[in-house]
Amino acid sequence: MPIQTPDWVKNAVFYQIFPDRFAKSKQPHQGKLSDKKSRVSYNVSFEPWEAPPTLQGYKGGDLWGVIEQLDYLQDLGINAIYFTPIFQSASNHRYHTHDYYRVDPLLGGNEALMALLEAAHRRNMKVVLDGVFNHASRGFYFFNDILENGPYSPWVDWFKVKDWPLSAYDGNKPANYVGWTGNRALPEFNHDNPDVREYLMEVGEHWIEVGIDGWRLDVADEIETPGFWQEFRDRIKGINPNAYIVGEVWGDSRQWLDGTQFDGVMNYLFCAPTIAFTAGDRVQMEYVSELSYEPYPPLDAPGYAAEMEHLLNLYSWEIQLTQLNLLDSHDTARLIAIAGGDRASVELATLLLLTFPGAPSIYYGDEVGIGGGLDPHSRRSFPLEKNWDLEFLHCHKQLIALRHSYPALRIGHYKIVFAQGQTYVFARTLGSSELIVAINAGTASASVNVDSANLQSQPSQILYGSAEIGRHSEGASNYLSLKLPPRSGCILGSNRS
Repeated sequence: MPIQTPDWVKNAVFYQIFPDRFAKSKQPHQGKLSDKKSRVSYNVSFEPWEAPPTLQGYKGGDLWGVIEQLDYLQDLGINAIYFTPIFQSASNHRYHTHDYYRVDPLLGGNEALMALLEAAHRRNMKVVLDGVFNHASRGFYFFNDILENGPYSPWVDWFKVKDWPLSAYDGNKPANYVGWTGNRALPEFNHDNPDVREYLMEVGEHWIEVGIDGWRLDVADEIETPGFWQEFRDRIKGINPNAYIVGEVWGDSRQWLDGTQFDGVMNYLFCAPTIAFTAGDRVQMEYVSELSYEPYPPLDAPGYAAEMEHLLNLYSWEIQLTQLNLLDSHDTARLIAIAGGDRASVELATLLLLTFPGAPSIYYGDEVGIGGGLDPHSRRSFPLEKNWDLEFLHCHKQLIALRHSYPALRIGHYKIVFAQGQTYVFARTLGSSELIVAINAGTASASVNVDSANLQSQPSQILYGSAEIGRHSEGASNYLSLKLPPRSGCILGSNRS
């Protein structure tokens, strides 16, 4: 049976939102926790929005604030949002889930999510939530019952208890249960327990029935119970065949991308070589050396071409078109920090991101120049408008608009036509439409001759960036000539469709 993935993802430009830091509502919801049943509101104080972030502090961003910014996102060209976790949790990042059926009150509760879904769908925007199904938290009711009642708890088999007593907070004593990466705050589920499996399946189904458009699955490769993700896909797709299922897997993901589990993964295999090519020896090793992707050592154009060819041959074309491509995320430093503040590295990488097969994902604030190293600095509050980098914003708007205007940039064939030194050129073709993307990552201008036999058209219009275009012949061969300024890129086209 052929692999099937959601068509809307192939045409999506995602925006990843860390809810506590993107937007704080300016409406009466701000600073209040509302419980519709009790009609009680509580005053809540947050860290100052513009102050540097801390590991444990809250800034007060909420889903009501996101609703107020949907016009901004629509103007940017965004048509899909991926939220890091939004369910009740005792952490600003909310990967410590307390209640899988309740949106965190600090974010506006279930009422705010319902309003957000309605407002986003009215704009034809999709909403994907983060599913943290590998582990829960010490505050999760089922685990908390074990802490209170020990071996007498009816939920003992829901987790991986090794001995008694459990020590959930005292690091001087053995935890006696398995926590994710040894973290006591994140007790791992026992996925071999049929009741645990059914509980998590029902959580996944519930929010799809409510109206979300898909799940991003946290540390998905660490759930190894046979058949778990196959059943998850079957049950989610049984409710909404067009739901997007994307796993967090940082490496070769062939075992999950066989058409029976995920529609795609967070594509760090695109991210790492793209940074290594565009930023080169500017990469700040302190920000990347301990993570499980490697945007180093520097790549020249032939090296980058080899990486892209390997990646594009790794999975089926149907899967390539629904990969979630990215340059940074809440788990990494910001790209501008990784590149040592070099603006051209960011602009060139963004050009490659918006012209590659798969769904590009913009980490909130990258489009206006947010910087920051590793957590918590990569999770800064979205800046006030007076502090936006308007050149970055214009670059993102241009490239996103071109991607939306030219189907070839979304679903067209990808062909490398030149890769020498620091110059990389490829074509995206769909029917009679062909666009040429050229990158000069070097510090000197570059002259390129592309054999016209590798092209199906004669592009003459510069759609993005700058270059000098010419043509010449050598014997029976014809060439497209390009002269590219240092550290620059361009998009050329001839037919608009």
